[in-house]
Amino acid sequence: MTSSKESQSKTERSAERVGNAVEHVGQVVEQAGLVVGQAVDDIGSYIRSQREGAQVSLRQLARTAGVSNPYLSQIERGLRKPSAEILQQIARGLRISAEALYVKAGILEERPEGAVTDAVLSDVTLTERQKQVLLDVYQSFRRENDQQVVPGASTHVPEEEE
Repeated sequence: MTSSKESQSKTERSAERVGNAVEHVGQVVEQAGLVVGQAVDDIGSYIRSQREGAQVSLRQLARTAGVSNPYLSQIERGLRKPSAEILQQIARGLRISAEALYVKAGILEERPEGAVTDAVLSDVTLTERQKQVLLDVYQSFRRENDQQVVPGASTHVPEEEE
């Protein structure tokens, strides 16, 4: 059997560990809050800069995006975090890729840039879903080919003769 002194000592150590864990969790939550707050500020300032670059007034963008003036203003000032659907409407109103807004908002991870990716993202005739599927297929082919590359082998593919 353990003495009451040993039992009390174990209880104190356990309480100390719990206290440390609670403090650590609090710090992590605080940091996450700062990151989310920064993302909201970033997306708002990004939307504002895109709107100003396109020489579109707040009122015009609100109307074309189907959101209220005050709500759009709050987004731009970092007071509101827009949903993915609202971001898509804003992207449509600005005539930019919704994916760019999703990346800025932290909804999607940034994709590597390249000529194919840029071409797909800039094609206004494709829906956002179609763009996503095309890029996913393209990336899967790239990963597959990267695994099959033989050191020293040429990656040049000759064009078909007509």
